[in-house]
Amino acid sequence: MAVDLEAQLLEILACPCEQHGALRPGLADDAQADYLTCASCGRGFPVRDGIPVLLLEEAVGGGSPGGAGEG
Repeated sequence: MAVDLEAQLLEILACPCEQHGALRPGLADDAQADYLTCASCGRGFPVRDGIPVLLLEEAVGGGSPGGAGEG
């Protein structure tokens, strides 16, 4: 796994989307990618220099930035 975060940190991190899903290392199509993927919306958030960038504007894939969900 390319993302090397402590298990305790992964337990408390959550996606900033409305569903607040848990994050798991890697992307759906690349488990070794330096990303954390939301289990709820499927967005991938980059991990740069060991720091997760949990900004919807930086996310790839998943729902549309700024408002997935209740429409």
